[in-house]
Amino acid sequence: MDIFLAGKFIQTSRLLEVKNPYNGSLVATTFQAGTSELESAVAVAVAVKSELRSLPSYRKYGALMHIRNRLSERRDEFARTLMLESGKPLRYAFGEIDRSIQTFTVAAEESKRLPSEYLSLDWTPAGERKEGLVKYFPVGVVAGIAPFNFPLNLAVHKLAPAIAAGCPVIIKPSSSTPLSTLLLSEIIAETGLPEGAVSVLPMDRETGNRLVTDPRIALLSFTGSPEVGWRMKAAAGKKKVVLELGGNAGVIVAESADLHNALRKCLTGAFSYSGQVCIHTQRIYVHRSVFDDFAAQFTRLVSELRTGDPALLETEFSAMIDEPNAARVEAWIAEAVAGGARVLCGGTRVGTMVAPTVLSGTTPEMKVCGEEVFGPVVTLEPYDRFGEAVELINGSRFGLQAGIFTNHLDEINLAFERIEAGGVIINDVPTFRVDHMPYGGIKDSGQGREGVKYAMMDMLEPRILVKEF
Repeated sequence: MDIFLAGKFIQTSRLLEVKNPYNGSLVATTFQAGTSELESAVAVAVAVKSELRSLPSYRKYGALMHIRNRLSERRDEFARTLMLESGKPLRYAFGEIDRSIQTFTVAAEESKRLPSEYLSLDWTPAGERKEGLVKYFPVGVVAGIAPFNFPLNLAVHKLAPAIAAGCPVIIKPSSSTPLSTLLLSEIIAETGLPEGAVSVLPMDRETGNRLVTDPRIALLSFTGSPEVGWRMKAAAGKKKVVLELGGNAGVIVAESADLHNALRKCLTGAFSYSGQVCIHTQRIYVHRSVFDDFAAQFTRLVSELRTGDPALLETEFSAMIDEPNAARVEAWIAEAVAGGARVLCGGTRVGTMVAPTVLSGTTPEMKVCGEEVFGPVVTLEPYDRFGEAVELINGSRFGLQAGIFTNHLDEINLAFERIEAGGVIINDVPTFRVDHMPYGGIKDSGQGREGVKYAMMDMLEPRILVKEF
Protein backbone atom coordinates (compact mmCIF):
# COMPACT_ATOMS: atom_id res chain seq x y z
CA MET A 1 0.00 0.00 0.00
CA ASP A 2 1.45 3.38 -1.03
CA ILE A 3 1.65 6.40 1.27
CA PHE A 4 -0.01 9.75 0.54
CA LEU A 5 2.21 12.79 0.06
CA ALA A 6 0.50 16.05 -0.87
CA GLY A 7 -2.09 14.48 -3.14
CA LYS A 8 0.18 11.84 -4.67
CA PHE A 9 0.66 8.18 -3.80
CA ILE A 10 4.34 7.31 -3.46
CA GLN A 11 6.69 4.55 -2.39
CA THR A 12 9.97 4.90 -0.51
CA SER A 13 12.95 2.70 0.17
CA ARG A 14 11.82 2.14 3.78
CA LEU A 15 9.41 -0.80 3.97
CA LEU A 16 6.92 -1.08 6.83
CA GLU A 17 5.33 -4.44 7.57
CA VAL A 18 1.98 -4.44 9.38
CA LYS A 19 1.12 -7.61 11.28
CA ASN A 20 -2.07 -8.92 12.86
CA PRO A 21 -1.68 -8.75 16.66
CA TYR A 22 -3.90 -11.81 17.15
CA ASN A 23 -1.94 -14.34 15.09
CA GLY A 24 1.17 -12.52 13.91
CA SER A 25 0.32 -12.90 10.21
CA LEU A 26 1.45 -10.27 7.70
CA VAL A 27 -1.49 -8.02 6.83
CA ALA A 28 0.21 -5.71 4.32
CA THR A 29 3.44 -3.96 3.48
CA THR A 30 3.54 -0.20 3.17
CA PHE A 31 6.28 2.43 3.44
CA GLN A 32 7.74 4.95 5.85
CA ALA A 33 8.43 8.54 4.91
CA GLY A 34 11.90 9.86 5.54
CA THR A 35 13.11 13.41 6.08
CA SER A 36 13.00 14.27 2.38
CA GLU A 37 9.39 13.13 2.00
CA LEU A 38 8.36 15.00 5.13
CA GLU A 39 10.12 18.13 3.91
CA SER A 40 8.20 17.91 0.65
CA ALA A 41 4.91 17.52 2.49
CA VAL A 42 5.57 20.53 4.74
CA ALA A 43 6.75 22.71 1.86
CA VAL A 44 3.68 21.96 -0.26
CA ALA A 45 1.38 22.44 2.76
CA VAL A 46 2.90 25.87 3.40
CA ALA A 47 2.51 26.76 -0.28
CA VAL A 48 -1.17 25.83 -0.33
CA LYS A 49 -2.15 27.70 2.87
CA SER A 50 -3.55 30.73 1.06
CA GLU A 51 -5.62 28.66 -1.33
CA LEU A 52 -7.14 26.66 1.50
CA ARG A 53 -7.78 29.80 3.56
CA SER A 54 -9.94 31.22 0.76
CA LEU A 55 -11.68 27.93 -0.10
CA PRO A 56 -15.43 28.60 0.08
CA SER A 57 -17.51 26.70 2.60
CA TYR A 58 -19.51 24.82 0.00
CA ARG A 59 -16.32 23.25 -1.38
CA LYS A 60 -15.09 22.18 2.05
CA TYR A 61 -18.57 20.85 2.82
CA GLY A 62 -18.63 18.98 -0.48
CA ALA A 63 -15.22 17.40 0.12
CA LEU A 64 -16.08 16.32 3.66
CA MET A 65 -19.43 14.88 2.63
CA HIS A 66 -17.79 13.03 -0.27
CA ILE A 67 -15.39 11.41 2.20
CA ARG A 68 -18.30 10.62 4.53
CA ASN A 69 -20.36 9.03 1.76
CA ARG A 70 -17.53 6.99 0.26
CA LEU A 71 -16.51 5.78 3.71
CA SER A 72 -20.09 4.59 4.20
CA GLU A 73 -19.99 2.76 0.87
CA ARG A 74 -16.70 1.05 1.79
CA ARG A 75 -17.63 0.41 5.44
CA ASP A 76 -17.05 -3.35 5.33
CA GLU A 77 -13.63 -2.99 3.68
CA PHE A 78 -12.50 -0.38 6.20
CA ALA A 79 -13.75 -2.35 9.21
CA ARG A 80 -11.97 -5.49 8.09
CA THR A 81 -8.73 -3.59 7.42
CA LEU A 82 -8.91 -1.96 10.84
CA MET A 83 -9.59 -5.30 12.52
CA LEU A 84 -6.63 -6.96 10.81
CA GLU A 85 -4.09 -4.23 11.60
CA SER A 86 -5.16 -3.58 15.20
CA GLY A 87 -6.60 -6.87 16.45
CA LYS A 88 -9.77 -4.99 17.41
CA PRO A 89 -12.80 -7.32 17.39
CA LEU A 90 -14.81 -6.80 14.23
CA ARG A 91 -17.90 -5.65 16.13
CA TYR A 92 -15.87 -2.76 17.58
CA ALA A 93 -14.10 -2.10 14.27
CA PHE A 94 -17.49 -1.47 12.67
CA GLY A 95 -18.28 0.88 15.53
CA GLU A 96 -15.12 2.86 14.87
CA ILE A 97 -15.91 3.18 11.17
CA ASP A 98 -19.40 4.41 12.03
CA ARG A 99 -17.92 6.99 14.41
CA SER A 100 -15.51 8.15 11.68
CA ILE A 101 -18.47 8.62 9.34
CA GLN A 102 -20.17 10.71 12.03
CA THR A 103 -17.02 12.78 12.59
CA PHE A 104 -16.87 13.71 8.91
CA THR A 105 -20.61 14.49 8.95
CA VAL A 106 -20.18 16.88 11.88
CA ALA A 107 -17.10 18.48 10.28
CA ALA A 108 -19.03 19.07 7.07
CA GLU A 109 -21.75 20.88 8.99
CA GLU A 110 -19.27 22.91 11.05
CA SER A 111 -17.45 24.00 7.89
CA LYS A 112 -20.56 26.06 7.05
CA ARG A 113 -20.66 27.94 10.36
CA LEU A 114 -17.18 29.27 11.10
CA PRO A 115 -17.39 31.64 14.08
CA SER A 116 -17.61 35.41 13.85
CA GLU A 117 -18.84 38.10 16.23
CA TYR A 118 -20.07 41.68 16.09
CA LEU A 119 -18.91 43.93 18.95
CA SER A 120 -20.30 47.27 20.02
CA LEU A 121 -17.27 49.28 21.14
CA ASP A 122 -18.94 52.35 22.67
CA TRP A 123 -18.80 51.01 26.21
CA THR A 124 -16.29 53.79 26.88
CA PRO A 125 -16.01 57.28 25.37
CA ALA A 126 -13.01 56.17 23.29
CA GLY A 127 -15.20 53.67 21.48
CA GLU A 128 -17.97 56.11 20.48
CA ARG A 129 -19.04 55.67 16.84
CA LYS A 130 -16.83 52.58 16.48
CA GLU A 131 -17.78 48.95 16.02
CA GLY A 132 -15.85 45.73 15.75
CA LEU A 133 -16.09 42.57 13.70
CA VAL A 134 -14.24 39.53 15.04
CA LYS A 135 -13.45 36.96 12.37
CA TYR A 136 -11.55 33.70 12.75
CA PHE A 137 -8.78 32.70 10.34
CA PRO A 138 -6.98 29.36 9.83
CA VAL A 139 -3.77 29.14 11.85
CA GLY A 140 -1.81 27.41 9.08
CA VAL A 141 -0.29 23.95 8.80
CA VAL A 142 -1.57 21.36 11.30
CA ALA A 143 0.39 18.25 12.28
CA GLY A 144 -1.64 15.37 13.70
CA ILE A 145 0.00 12.39 15.42
CA ALA A 146 -2.48 9.56 15.94
CA PRO A 147 -2.23 6.41 18.13
CA PHE A 148 -2.81 2.73 17.37
CA ASN A 149 -5.92 2.14 19.46
CA PHE A 150 -8.43 4.06 17.30
CA PRO A 151 -6.30 4.21 14.17
CA LEU A 152 -8.95 5.72 11.92
CA ASN A 153 -11.26 7.81 14.08
CA LEU A 154 -8.54 9.51 16.13
CA ALA A 155 -6.73 10.43 12.91
CA VAL A 156 -10.05 11.70 11.54
CA HIS A 157 -10.49 13.86 14.66
CA LYS A 158 -7.42 15.80 13.52
CA LEU A 159 -7.94 15.60 9.77
CA ALA A 160 -11.64 16.49 9.43
CA PRO A 161 -11.55 19.63 11.63
CA ALA A 162 -8.45 20.82 9.76
CA ILE A 163 -10.24 20.54 6.41
CA ALA A 164 -13.32 22.29 7.86
CA ALA A 165 -11.18 25.11 9.28
CA GLY A 166 -9.19 25.54 6.05
CA CYS A 167 -5.83 24.30 7.36
CA PRO A 168 -3.41 22.00 5.51
CA VAL A 169 -2.82 18.88 7.61
CA ILE A 170 -0.10 16.24 7.82
CA ILE A 171 -1.14 13.05 9.62
CA LYS A 172 1.37 10.65 11.13
CA PRO A 173 -0.49 7.40 11.86
CA SER A 174 0.91 4.81 14.23
CA SER A 175 3.44 2.53 12.56
CA SER A 176 1.54 -0.41 14.05
CA THR A 177 -1.79 0.57 12.45
CA PRO A 178 -1.37 2.86 9.41
CA LEU A 179 -3.48 0.94 6.89
CA SER A 180 -6.99 2.24 7.55
CA THR A 181 -5.80 5.86 7.43
CA LEU A 182 -3.86 5.20 4.24
CA LEU A 183 -6.98 3.58 2.81
CA LEU A 184 -8.83 6.79 3.67
CA SER A 185 -6.28 8.65 1.53
CA GLU A 186 -7.75 6.97 -1.53
CA ILE A 187 -11.05 8.67 -0.81
CA ILE A 188 -9.43 12.01 0.02
CA ALA A 189 -7.68 11.92 -3.37
CA GLU A 190 -11.11 11.84 -5.05
CA THR A 191 -12.32 15.08 -3.48
CA GLY A 192 -10.52 17.70 -5.56
CA LEU A 193 -9.00 19.34 -2.48
CA PRO A 194 -5.82 21.22 -3.45
CA GLU A 195 -2.66 19.11 -3.54
CA GLY A 196 -0.90 19.61 -0.25
CA ALA A 197 -4.13 19.95 1.72
CA VAL A 198 -3.63 16.48 3.21
CA SER A 199 -0.67 14.14 3.60
CA VAL A 200 -0.72 10.79 5.43
CA LEU A 201 2.82 9.69 6.19
CA PRO A 202 3.88 6.82 8.43
CA MET A 203 7.28 7.70 9.92
CA ASP A 204 9.65 6.51 12.57
CA ARG A 205 9.76 8.52 15.80
CA GLU A 206 12.93 10.42 14.87
CA THR A 207 11.45 11.64 11.58
CA GLY A 208 8.08 12.35 13.17
CA ASN A 209 9.74 14.53 15.80
CA ARG A 210 10.35 17.08 13.03
CA LEU A 211 6.61 17.72 13.10
CA VAL A 212 7.13 18.87 16.69
CA THR A 213 10.10 21.15 16.09
CA ASP A 214 9.44 22.57 12.60
CA PRO A 215 8.46 26.26 13.04
CA ARG A 216 6.45 26.21 9.80
CA ILE A 217 3.86 24.02 11.52
CA ALA A 218 1.37 26.18 13.42
CA LEU A 219 -0.40 23.56 15.52
CA LEU A 220 0.52 20.10 16.80
CA SER A 221 -2.28 17.74 17.85
CA PHE A 222 -0.97 14.63 19.61
CA THR A 223 -2.79 11.64 21.10
CA GLY A 224 -0.61 9.23 23.04
CA SER A 225 1.24 8.72 26.30
CA PRO A 226 1.79 11.53 28.85
CA GLU A 227 5.55 11.03 28.88
CA VAL A 228 5.83 11.54 25.12
CA GLY A 229 3.18 14.27 24.96
CA TRP A 230 4.71 16.58 27.56
CA ARG A 231 8.18 16.14 26.02
CA MET A 232 6.67 17.20 22.68
CA LYS A 233 5.12 20.29 24.24
CA ALA A 234 8.49 21.27 25.72
CA ALA A 235 10.14 20.93 22.30
CA ALA A 236 7.35 22.50 20.23
CA GLY A 237 8.52 26.11 20.38
CA LYS A 238 5.87 28.75 19.67
CA LYS A 239 3.30 26.54 17.96
CA LYS A 240 -0.05 25.70 19.51
CA VAL A 241 -0.12 22.25 21.10
CA VAL A 242 -3.18 20.08 21.83
CA LEU A 243 -2.53 16.96 23.90
CA GLU A 244 -4.87 14.04 24.61
CA LEU A 245 -2.87 11.83 26.91
CA GLY A 246 -5.15 9.27 28.48
CA GLY A 247 -5.65 8.36 32.11
CA ASN A 248 -6.85 5.84 34.66
CA ALA A 249 -10.55 6.68 34.56
CA GLY A 250 -12.68 5.95 37.59
CA VAL A 251 -16.31 4.96 38.17
CA ILE A 252 -18.45 5.45 41.26
CA VAL A 253 -21.38 3.06 41.78
CA ALA A 254 -23.62 4.60 44.44
CA GLU A 255 -26.04 2.77 46.73
CA SER A 256 -28.98 4.12 44.70
CA ALA A 257 -27.57 3.01 41.33
CA ASP A 258 -29.32 0.69 38.92
CA LEU A 259 -26.90 -2.21 39.34
CA HIS A 260 -27.97 -3.99 36.17
CA ASN A 261 -27.20 -0.88 34.11
CA ALA A 262 -23.93 -0.26 35.95
CA LEU A 263 -22.75 -3.85 35.55
CA ARG A 264 -23.51 -3.99 31.84
CA LYS A 265 -21.83 -0.67 31.06
CA CYS A 266 -18.82 -1.25 33.31
CA LEU A 267 -18.19 -4.56 31.56
CA THR A 268 -18.05 -2.88 28.17
CA GLY A 269 -16.10 0.13 29.44
CA ALA A 270 -13.52 -2.08 31.10
CA PHE A 271 -12.80 -4.64 28.40
CA SER A 272 -13.62 -3.16 24.98
CA TYR A 273 -10.51 -3.55 22.81
CA SER A 274 -8.72 -5.21 25.72
CA GLY A 275 -8.79 -1.98 27.73
CA GLN A 276 -6.59 -0.20 25.19
CA VAL A 277 -8.75 2.92 25.34
CA CYS A 278 -7.78 6.31 26.82
CA ILE A 279 -11.02 6.39 28.83
CA HIS A 280 -10.94 2.68 29.68
CA THR A 281 -12.88 2.00 32.90
CA GLN A 282 -9.93 1.18 35.14
CA ARG A 283 -10.98 1.94 38.74
CA ILE A 284 -14.46 1.05 40.03
CA TYR A 285 -15.55 2.22 43.49
CA VAL A 286 -18.76 0.59 44.75
CA HIS A 287 -20.77 1.52 47.86
CA ARG A 288 -20.07 -1.04 50.54
CA SER A 289 -23.74 -1.96 50.91
CA VAL A 290 -23.85 -3.32 47.34
CA PHE A 291 -20.17 -4.19 46.87
CA ASP A 292 -20.38 -7.96 47.37
CA ASP A 293 -23.36 -8.28 45.02
CA PHE A 294 -21.71 -6.11 42.37
CA ALA A 295 -18.38 -7.97 42.63
CA ALA A 296 -20.00 -11.40 42.31
CA GLN A 297 -22.08 -10.43 39.29
CA PHE A 298 -19.29 -8.47 37.63
CA THR A 299 -16.74 -11.29 37.82
CA ARG A 300 -19.35 -13.72 36.47
CA LEU A 301 -20.01 -11.45 33.49
CA VAL A 302 -16.28 -11.04 32.86
CA SER A 303 -15.79 -14.81 32.85
CA GLU A 304 -18.55 -15.11 30.22
CA LEU A 305 -16.94 -12.71 27.70
CA ARG A 306 -16.57 -14.38 24.31
CA THR A 307 -12.84 -14.44 23.68
CA GLY A 308 -10.95 -15.32 20.52
CA ASP A 309 -10.43 -14.40 16.88
CA PRO A 310 -11.25 -10.70 16.26
CA ALA A 311 -12.43 -11.57 12.74
CA LEU A 312 -15.56 -13.22 14.16
CA LEU A 313 -18.51 -10.91 14.82
CA GLU A 314 -19.39 -12.76 18.00
CA THR A 315 -15.95 -12.11 19.56
CA GLU A 316 -16.09 -9.59 22.39
CA PHE A 317 -12.49 -9.75 23.63
CA SER A 318 -9.21 -10.45 21.86
CA ALA A 319 -5.49 -9.70 21.73
CA MET A 320 -3.51 -6.68 22.83
CA ILE A 321 -1.53 -4.73 20.22
CA ASP A 322 1.76 -6.58 20.81
CA GLU A 323 3.52 -8.95 23.21
CA PRO A 324 5.70 -6.35 24.99
CA ASN A 325 2.58 -4.46 26.10
CA ALA A 326 0.88 -7.70 27.13
CA ALA A 327 3.95 -8.67 29.16
CA ARG A 328 3.96 -5.23 30.83
CA VAL A 329 0.33 -5.66 31.91
CA GLU A 330 1.09 -9.15 33.23
CA ALA A 331 3.96 -7.70 35.28
CA TRP A 332 1.74 -4.99 36.74
CA ILE A 333 -0.81 -7.61 37.81
CA ALA A 334 1.94 -9.66 39.45
CA GLU A 335 3.26 -6.56 41.23
CA ALA A 336 -0.21 -5.80 42.63
CA VAL A 337 -0.65 -9.39 43.84
CA ALA A 338 2.76 -9.29 45.50
CA GLY A 339 1.59 -6.13 47.29
CA GLY A 340 -1.52 -7.82 48.68
CA ALA A 341 -4.12 -7.47 45.91
CA ARG A 342 -6.48 -10.36 45.17
CA VAL A 343 -7.27 -11.66 41.69
CA LEU A 344 -11.04 -12.05 41.44
CA CYS A 345 -10.77 -13.36 37.89
CA GLY A 346 -8.22 -13.49 35.06
CA GLY A 347 -4.61 -12.58 35.72
CA THR A 348 -3.01 -14.85 33.11
CA ARG A 349 -1.33 -14.24 29.75
CA VAL A 350 -0.60 -16.29 26.62
CA GLY A 351 1.33 -14.32 23.99
CA THR A 352 -0.63 -11.14 23.20
CA MET A 353 -3.73 -12.41 25.02
CA VAL A 354 -4.10 -11.14 28.60
CA ALA A 355 -7.18 -12.62 30.25
CA PRO A 356 -9.73 -9.99 31.36
CA THR A 357 -8.69 -9.33 34.93
CA VAL A 358 -10.45 -7.96 38.01
CA LEU A 359 -8.40 -7.10 41.10
CA SER A 360 -9.45 -6.06 44.60
CA GLY A 361 -7.56 -5.11 47.72
CA THR A 362 -5.42 -2.70 45.73
CA THR A 363 -3.82 0.53 46.96
CA PRO A 364 -3.44 3.85 45.13
CA GLU A 365 0.34 3.37 44.95
CA MET A 366 0.07 0.24 42.80
CA LYS A 367 0.60 0.76 39.06
CA VAL A 368 -2.77 -0.87 38.31
CA CYS A 369 -4.38 2.03 40.21
CA GLY A 370 -2.03 4.98 39.92
CA GLU A 371 -0.87 4.62 36.32
CA GLU A 372 -2.63 4.05 33.01
CA VAL A 373 -2.84 0.28 32.56
CA PHE A 374 -3.97 0.52 28.93
CA GLY A 375 -4.87 -3.12 29.14
CA PRO A 376 -7.68 -5.45 30.32
CA VAL A 377 -7.35 -4.81 34.07
CA VAL A 378 -9.93 -3.34 36.44
CA THR A 379 -9.65 -2.64 40.15
CA LEU A 380 -12.80 -3.02 42.25
CA GLU A 381 -12.94 -1.43 45.72
CA PRO A 382 -15.63 -0.52 48.29
CA TYR A 383 -16.33 2.93 49.75
CA ASP A 384 -18.55 4.22 52.56
CA ARG A 385 -19.26 7.91 51.78
CA PHE A 386 -19.87 9.43 48.35
CA GLY A 387 -17.43 12.24 49.15
CA GLU A 388 -14.81 9.62 49.94
CA ALA A 389 -15.32 8.06 46.49
CA VAL A 390 -14.90 11.47 44.84
CA GLU A 391 -11.61 11.90 46.71
CA LEU A 392 -10.50 8.48 45.47
CA ILE A 393 -11.30 9.47 41.88
CA ASN A 394 -9.32 12.70 42.32
CA GLY A 395 -6.37 10.93 43.94
CA SER A 396 -4.69 10.53 40.58
CA ARG A 397 -2.27 12.46 38.42
CA PHE A 398 -4.79 12.04 35.58
CA GLY A 399 -8.11 13.74 34.91
CA LEU A 400 -9.74 12.74 31.65
CA GLN A 401 -13.29 11.49 32.36
CA ALA A 402 -15.20 9.84 35.20
CA GLY A 403 -18.45 7.86 35.35
CA ILE A 404 -21.05 8.11 38.12
CA PHE A 405 -23.94 5.68 38.63
CA THR A 406 -26.49 7.27 40.97
CA ASN A 407 -30.13 8.32 41.17
CA HIS A 408 -29.52 11.14 43.67
CA LEU A 409 -29.35 14.69 42.32
CA ASP A 410 -27.13 15.89 45.17
CA GLU A 411 -24.53 13.26 44.26
CA ILE A 412 -24.70 14.26 40.58
CA ASN A 413 -24.14 17.91 41.51
CA LEU A 414 -21.32 17.07 43.92
CA ALA A 415 -19.59 14.93 41.31
CA PHE A 416 -19.80 17.63 38.64
CA GLU A 417 -18.54 20.34 40.99
CA ARG A 418 -15.75 18.37 42.67
CA ILE A 419 -14.38 15.77 40.27
CA GLU A 420 -11.18 16.92 38.61
CA ALA A 421 -11.66 15.73 35.06
CA GLY A 422 -12.56 17.01 31.60
CA GLY A 423 -15.86 15.11 31.62
CA VAL A 424 -18.28 13.66 34.18
CA ILE A 425 -20.64 11.05 32.72
CA ILE A 426 -23.82 10.28 34.68
CA ASN A 427 -25.22 6.73 34.70
CA ASP A 428 -22.64 5.64 32.16
CA VAL A 429 -18.96 4.81 32.16
CA PRO A 430 -16.12 7.28 31.47
CA THR A 431 -15.59 5.37 28.24
CA PHE A 432 -18.62 7.18 26.78
CA ARG A 433 -17.80 9.57 23.95
CA VAL A 434 -19.69 10.95 20.98
CA ASP A 435 -17.76 12.79 18.36
CA HIS A 436 -19.16 16.31 18.57
CA MET A 437 -18.78 16.69 22.35
CA PRO A 438 -15.74 18.47 23.84
CA TYR A 439 -13.28 15.76 24.80
CA GLY A 440 -10.04 16.13 26.70
CA GLY A 441 -8.57 16.26 30.17
CA ILE A 442 -6.65 18.14 32.82
CA LYS A 443 -3.58 17.37 34.92
CA ASP A 444 -1.46 14.71 33.16
CA SER A 445 -4.36 13.84 30.84
CA GLY A 446 -3.47 16.72 28.56
CA GLN A 447 -4.59 20.15 27.44
CA GLY A 448 -7.07 21.43 24.86
CA ARG A 449 -10.14 19.66 23.57
CA GLU A 450 -11.09 17.42 20.68
CA GLY A 451 -14.62 17.13 19.32
CA VAL A 452 -14.94 18.72 15.90
CA LYS A 453 -16.06 22.26 16.79
CA TYR A 454 -13.69 22.43 19.74
CA ALA A 455 -10.74 21.15 17.71
CA MET A 456 -11.54 23.74 15.04
CA MET A 457 -11.34 26.56 17.58
CA ASP A 458 -7.69 25.64 18.18
CA MET A 459 -7.12 25.60 14.42
CA LEU A 460 -8.51 29.13 14.05
CA GLU A 461 -7.29 32.44 15.44
CA PRO A 462 -9.40 35.58 16.00
CA ARG A 463 -8.75 38.89 14.30
CA ILE A 464 -10.72 42.08 14.90
CA LEU A 465 -11.67 44.75 12.40
CA VAL A 466 -12.48 48.12 14.03
CA LYS A 467 -14.27 50.73 11.96
CA GLU A 468 -16.02 54.02 12.50
CA PHE A 469 -19.58 54.75 11.46
